[in-house]
Amino acid sequence: MFDFLLLRALFIAILALAAAWFRPAEIPAWAAAGAGIAIGCAAILIEMRLAKVGLKQIVGMITGLLAGLCCAALASVVLDQSGIEASPTLRFVEILILVLFAWFGAGIGFSKGAFLSLGPVSGETENSHNYKILDTSVIIDGRIADIAEAGFLDGTLLVPQFVLQELQTIADSADGLKRNRGRRGLDVLQRMQKMSHVKIEVTQRDFPSVKEVDMKLIELATVHQCPIVTNDFNLNKVAHVRGVQVLNINELANSVRPVVLPGELMRVFILKEGKEYNQGIAYLDDGTMVVVDNARRMISKTIDVSVTSVLQTTAGKMIFGKYDERGGHAGPPAATERQERSPLKVQALGE
Repeated sequence: MFDFLLLRALFIAILALAAAWFRPAEIPAWAAAGAGIAIGCAAILIEMRLAKVGLKQIVGMITGLLAGLCCAALASVVLDQSGIEASPTLRFVEILILVLFAWFGAGIGFSKGAFLSLGPVSGETENSHNYKILDTSVIIDGRIADIAEAGFLDGTLLVPQFVLQELQTIADSADGLKRNRGRRGLDVLQRMQKMSHVKIEVTQRDFPSVKEVDMKLIELATVHQCPIVTNDFNLNKVAHVRGVQVLNINELANSVRPVVLPGELMRVFILKEGKEYNQGIAYLDDGTMVVVDNARRMISKTIDVSVTSVLQTTAGKMIFGKYDERGGHAGPPAATERQERSPLKVQALGE
């Protein structure tokens, strides 16, 4: 990085010395040197901006610029052959046409460059397909660490700097709940960084003209042509409208939930009383709610229930079951499911 800064300083110095030596338009040496420095700084600023742009956009911009210059050259030929007397107005019109065609061509080419197909020779395209951008909500949620640890996420997990800043802001909040959520997110990132098979990269690329973090994520995903990993409902909808792929953790959780059919038996722990008469409420390990009839008296006990129906909602699945007081039995309140299914426990029940 230091060598690159040194090269930039050398580039500006060469331009300044050349301008002071040749003194274009016979201006004073100090003014020519200042103009050389200004031109060098402008060139470096353009180079820094282009470094943040994808290769497709650069190719599209150059192609559009060349097309615009060709159109401007044809328009100038037509004007010269039209017989109009040469005048300062005609020269101004030719220069204006040149600038306008070049500007429109470069702008349109840049905006449509994302639709170009550069083929397998583009190293940026190959790497971009392996990126997955992490949203703030999915980091705070924490399940992304378990998924990554299980090996279900390949490629590189990209964490933008503005997401880290949002996490830090939440962690420094005066609200205790927000502060705990922010610290949880930072802990999740640290845990994932310690995983040897998970590659996490922090990108400094930002979009100063875009204020909202969700829109910045969409712009970043558009540049890298990669999906966003999130569980934010609104971001999911906006990303789909913008044509950005989304990997939703909630949808994944719904997909891997165990499938139960009416008539099957399942063992659940009745946690609390239901809304209807004589109902009990239980939860599976993945958070699925189980509503059990005739189970009000079995609160704080583990019982066998028969599944009567399964309801799929936008928030997930709900399972309805029934407890048979005549055939069912309850386990001890403090016993876990693993302990109840252990060989010693089965033998003790058999005796």
